[in-house]
Amino acid sequence: MVPKIHKRGTRTIGLLYYLYGPGKAEEHVDPHLVASWDHSAPDPGRDPEATYKQLQQLLDQPMALLDENERPKKHVWHLSVRNGPTDRNLSDQEWGDVARRMVAAAGIDDPEQGAGCRWVAVRHADDHIHILATLVREDGYRPDLDFDAVRVQAEARSLEQELGLRRLNPGDGTAAKRPTSAERHKAARQGRQRTAREELRETVRRAVAGAESEKEFFDRLGAAGVLVRTRVAPSGDLLGYTVALPGDVNAQGEPVFYPGSKLGPDLSLPRIREHWSGRRIDEQTVPSGPASARRRASTALWQAMLVMDGADDGVAAAYIAAAGEVLDALAKTSAAHTRRELREAAFAFERASRSHVRAERGHDRALRQAARDLVYSGPALGRGEDGATTAMVIDAVFFLVTVAAHWHGKKAHAQQAAAAQLAAEHLRTAHRAAAAQPMGVLAVRGRSLAFPVLRRQVLRVRETLPSALAEQILAEAGWAALAATLADAEAAGYDATALLADVAARRELASAESVSDVLVWRLRRAADLPADAQAAPLPDGRSVPSDPTGRKAGNPQTKSPQRRRR
Repeated sequence: MVPKIHKRGTRTIGLLYYLYGPGKAEEHVDPHLVASWDHSAPDPGRDPEATYKQLQQLLDQPMALLDENERPKKHVWHLSVRNGPTDRNLSDQEWGDVARRMVAAAGIDDPEQGAGCRWVAVRHADDHIHILATLVREDGYRPDLDFDAVRVQAEARSLEQELGLRRLNPGDGTAAKRPTSAERHKAARQGRQRTAREELRETVRRAVAGAESEKEFFDRLGAAGVLVRTRVAPSGDLLGYTVALPGDVNAQGEPVFYPGSKLGPDLSLPRIREHWSGRRIDEQTVPSGPASARRRASTALWQAMLVMDGADDGVAAAYIAAAGEVLDALAKTSAAHTRRELREAAFAFERASRSHVRAERGHDRALRQAARDLVYSGPALGRGEDGATTAMVIDAVFFLVTVAAHWHGKKAHAQQAAAAQLAAEHLRTAHRAAAAQPMGVLAVRGRSLAFPVLRRQVLRVRETLPSALAEQILAEAGWAALAATLADAEAAGYDATALLADVAARRELASAESVSDVLVWRLRRAADLPADAQAAPLPDGRSVPSDPTGRKAGNPQTKSPQRRRR
């Protein structure tokens, strides 16, 4: 249940015409009263003798008792209360009870005491009502509306439980502004899945990802095709910006511009500039292939994850915000078969990237560099090494998003935790799509291993990992791919037993859909093995082909503690 207090108005009659009218897209059906301050207000929707003027005069009657200079300039209070798409339809009686509870919670009226402002509740759709009130009581006093929004939200949480509705998480005031009903209807008319506000928010976030200057940020917006206006002080300093979608116009045919702060609290120009504070990332990024960029991003994500638990709150918040940039960059450069789910993951995680914990910028340098590398490496083709490394980086970002969900949960950030969990589900789906081909090839190679080699990998898993976990892995469909990867690590000159123990201990595995799949990507990243199994070392340990960077896959530039002499 979502209550929303709208801007106060000056014309009761104007709002009545809207509530009882057809709506902006003929969406209003059977408008009628479900409750009022005295249980007997005239209803122009059901009573042919009642008129809008009669109802307006009754509502505004307390205003006539005041001297003109005592009347509030904006006396019309307007609250809409909407249920979710999965909630059952409430009866008129139930909606009437909701209205009475809401006006009491807000401080508009106290039905039990019979004292308060005059108000009516109008229903013109199955899923919501509108409450209109006059902000003057009959004795001339005005209601105390301090924190009315907080009080009606709290009442909504109680009503959800009592009425058996979907229970929403309480907010903390850091969420982006929701699209209005008019914006949603406009998007539907134009055949768009998202409103202009939501599309612009996504575009601006992608322009921020890894950017290091105002010029670069605005150049990216221009390249994305949005209309941009800037606000400049007399001194020449840039004060702010607004953006609009081409073709999104108002009744006068003019583009509808949105300030960055109205797209998201962190998208105002001053907040965007905070990304560029602290240690700066490398602006002169040398473009590399998508596979190399995804490998580096995977490493940066894992390093961030390993320090998240022990980090100060400000540092953790910076990592989470920067993870959002990596997701935005990954969605922007993803191949067609993963693009939709990655875009949905980034869209959901946007809510998780903000809280009242202020990010300490500078600590997020490696993740912001990863986002920048992804942007400048160009789009992935979805096959070969860049397709396989996409699965690798999705696996890494999934676990960082899961850590972010746990962190928000500990801080009682309910909406952020739920958003991170939703993003993780989209990442699961994206990983399945990205990993299907490379994991299939690895599985074929694993099943072709000579029996002594395969048996060695079975014993290695059973000796290294806890018994229950080892047996679970050996029973999974991904076991053959893991066996091939362990053989590849051996062929590359690693102590595969020590390597397996290391990667298994680095982070929890309980949230993994397939533990063997997770260990495959951890091992291939840690051992610097080609993610594309077709370029990997052969099962018998013969010569290792070069990866796309020209460096031998099994020959890291720095020695690893798991490395042994062949």
